[in-house]
Amino acid sequence: MVCSVLEEMRIRSLGVIDDAVVELSPGFTAVTGETGAGKTMVVTSLGLLLGGRADPALVRIGAQKAVVEGRISVPAGATAVVRAEEAGAELDDGALLISRTVSAEGRSRAHLGGRSVPVGLLAELADDLVAVHGQTDQQGLLKLSRQRGALDRYAGDAVAVPLAKYGEAYRRLRAVAVELDEITTRARERAQEADMLRYGLDEIAAVEPRPGEDTELAEEAERLGHAEALSSAATVAHAALAGNPEDPESIDAQALVAGAHRALEAVRAHDPALAALAERIGEVGILLGDVAGELAGYAGDLDADPLRLAAVEERRAALTALTRKYGDDVNAVLDWAERSAERLTELDGDDERIGELTAERDALGAELGGLAQALTDARAEAAERFAAAVTAELASLAMPHARVSFDIRQTEDPEGVEVGGRTVAYGPSGVDEVELLLAPHPGAPPRPIAKGASGGELSRVMLAVEVVFAGTDPVPTYLFDEVDAGVGGKAAVEIGRRLAKLARSAQVVVVTHLPQVAAFADRQLLVEKTNDGSVTRSGVKVLEGEDRVRELSRMLAGQEDSEAARAHAEELLATARADQ
Repeated sequence: MVCSVLEEMRIRSLGVIDDAVVELSPGFTAVTGETGAGKTMVVTSLGLLLGGRADPALVRIGAQKAVVEGRISVPAGATAVVRAEEAGAELDDGALLISRTVSAEGRSRAHLGGRSVPVGLLAELADDLVAVHGQTDQQGLLKLSRQRGALDRYAGDAVAVPLAKYGEAYRRLRAVAVELDEITTRARERAQEADMLRYGLDEIAAVEPRPGEDTELAEEAERLGHAEALSSAATVAHAALAGNPEDPESIDAQALVAGAHRALEAVRAHDPALAALAERIGEVGILLGDVAGELAGYAGDLDADPLRLAAVEERRAALTALTRKYGDDVNAVLDWAERSAERLTELDGDDERIGELTAERDALGAELGGLAQALTDARAEAAERFAAAVTAELASLAMPHARVSFDIRQTEDPEGVEVGGRTVAYGPSGVDEVELLLAPHPGAPPRPIAKGASGGELSRVMLAVEVVFAGTDPVPTYLFDEVDAGVGGKAAVEIGRRLAKLARSAQVVVVTHLPQVAAFADRQLLVEKTNDGSVTRSGVKVLEGEDRVRELSRMLAGQEDSEAARAHAEELLATARADQ
């Protein structure tokens, strides 16, 4: 049962294609046509829809932009649907509408479900929707990292679980190693920082500032600097309020207010309003007495000692020296001292911290070595099953004597982790280098597929790998471009048969030039050019009945009307139908 289906693509102004619609269906679809007719543009278009690199050279000459639109039906709740809806996309009757535009100037835009989205989002969705295999992907399979990834993907949870534990320990170890390296390599800088902080704290401690002391001293200095004027003013004000004892005839405010109060007191019984005024005047007299007393005390307490003024200014100079270095005022200086003391404690504890980190690093290294060994064991077990399954598939692809195996090895590294009594290099995916080996016939030594496989053999190895994956970790849609390169005859028939088998559990689209492969397809699409060299809407059509026989005849002999070719084509179709 196919979970997701690529239903159709519309391609405009891309390469030789002017404006064409490619209608696809579940099962196995073969795309055929003359060399240069634009078959590969189908793969290129799908690559663009899935976040591939936008090359302005793809834009048809004379056009301003190329546009590819696709419709993929996806079941509700699928990962791709959830991710798309998070990005604001809307489904159209259960299908995702994807659009990619490439301008002749090189600008690229992507739309998903009617919303503009980053191209990277399309690439994320591609992992869950489509597996694309072309000649460049075959070269990708030659990379050791891809081969290890293929083995891990096949193994499933047997590798994924220990790999997750290993990855967590690896990240912790790297974090500890970075911190330890920072402390040790920056030891001189940190020692210099500690000396600077220690000097500043000693300087502040020698002065012993108090919170707000600078403000208090500034006020006191202002008073001491104007002591004579302040004393004279207080004396004159006191005399005006309380009188001058040396001049009995002087008139003061208290005496005048007292006289006014006595005058009103004599008649207050005759009018409540006047009695109220008398009380207020009495209050004024009391207030004048209090102020006069405070003025007398102020004048008496005022310190005009020049020695005190000198001491205040000296203290202020000491505080100013601190505020120039450590803060805008004394309170800021004290805050700096508090923070610096904490930092100094941290710096002074470097030796202890180095010891702690070293112990933690060694413990994590030992733990990582154990997890790496478990990961290697899981990969080794999965490699045997994977190799046996791929070997069985190759037997069905006209390589009956081929044997596939894996070489799982480690590299010695004195800075690595200990695994099985050896110190080996390690990375985020473990300590293993995984390489796929192929022995194409009995007596041939297993060799890396990069060296031991021809182009046709590599194509069949890739197909065998995907057929094996389809039983363990299926992808909804597979698209193969030239997967049958370098093969023919019986091998081509077997490739067609295996693609048909793969199509029982997934949608399979194959761009092919081999009639033996195309004959096994549930649907065959023909891509053909018009007289002006372009592919239009009428240039991509579904072949049925006689039209399909004619196309297979052309592919077989280059002659649509050859009776021998027609007979061979009909035989191929009959063989395919009987096999299905």
